[in-house]
Amino acid sequence: MTSTVKSYNGIPLSVLDLAPINEGGSPTETFKNSVELAQHAEKLGFNRYWLAEHHNMPGVGSSATSVLIGHIAGVTERMRVGSGGVMLPNHAPLVIAEQFGTLDALYPGRIDLGLGRAPGSDQATAYALRRTLHSSGEDFPQQLEELRSYFDPQPNARVRAFPGEGQDIPIWLLGSSGFSAQLAAQLGLHFSFASHFAPAYVMQALQLYHQNFKPSKHLQDPYAMLGVSIVAADTDEKALWLATSFQQQFLSLHRGMPTQFKPPLDDPDAVWSPSEKVSAANMLDSPATIVGSPETVKRKLEAFLNQTKANEFIISSPVFHQEDRLRSFEIIADMMD
Repeated sequence: MTSTVKSYNGIPLSVLDLAPINEGGSPTETFKNSVELAQHAEKLGFNRYWLAEHHNMPGVGSSATSVLIGHIAGVTERMRVGSGGVMLPNHAPLVIAEQFGTLDALYPGRIDLGLGRAPGSDQATAYALRRTLHSSGEDFPQQLEELRSYFDPQPNARVRAFPGEGQDIPIWLLGSSGFSAQLAAQLGLHFSFASHFAPAYVMQALQLYHQNFKPSKHLQDPYAMLGVSIVAADTDEKALWLATSFQQQFLSLHRGMPTQFKPPLDDPDAVWSPSEKVSAANMLDSPATIVGSPETVKRKLEAFLNQTKANEFIISSPVFHQEDRLRSFEIIADMMD
């Protein structure tokens, strides 16, 4: 199964999986699809496979993120597997240290811990997770400091993480604003920016990260990975049709009524209002959302790389049919050396 990591114009490409639960499907089918995609991506030469924490969303199955990471790591051999990310305010730092210490012990040298400060949910769900809303994200630096301390040997500490203590697990800070960029720079950590969610702020965040970066024992030079949404198909027309699935997902969230991941639309006008149609079209205008044929994807991805000088791209391909999703990543892999 194993293969070497390939590169795209000198940088690695990775996979972000939201574990979509398709309309009429089940979590069991979702996780089988994730296993198939992870094994497929490993053969194609992708670098890492991350899963994202979301809650109270019927179309997203990756709520128990660390459990899924262990499952995916267990059915792959080379790829790094991690969180893109775990929302730290939702959890006790000690629990995350123990969970990822366990994962690293099971799969040494293959686990990434990506952390975000957003809730990944609404306020009611955040309360259900935390039993208090005291942690709003403002104390994220303190939570991060506590979490990192559990990985350092502390023989005299009253509370220690086993597994976790003494283990070198790469920590990434995730964000869609300048806050995490600056914090990652100050601490000398890897940084991943959600370009596909906040394309207007990507250059500002990268500038903050590079200008303020301080080398650490974990990282000597800045390393920025950018999130990109890509729907690739053999023709532009088919790719645009496939993209109506994640356009529907976006609009359902905008309406405050999240749904399961829906199949592509043959006639969007029958479902969307005129204003929603404009919003759906605007989604495709972002340089970090790329929809099209191999030629279109290659041209736009090269333009985004030239603009950002990213160290790595992590790619989400929100496609309803599994065979089309696998094909999307095959087309992207064909662009790698």
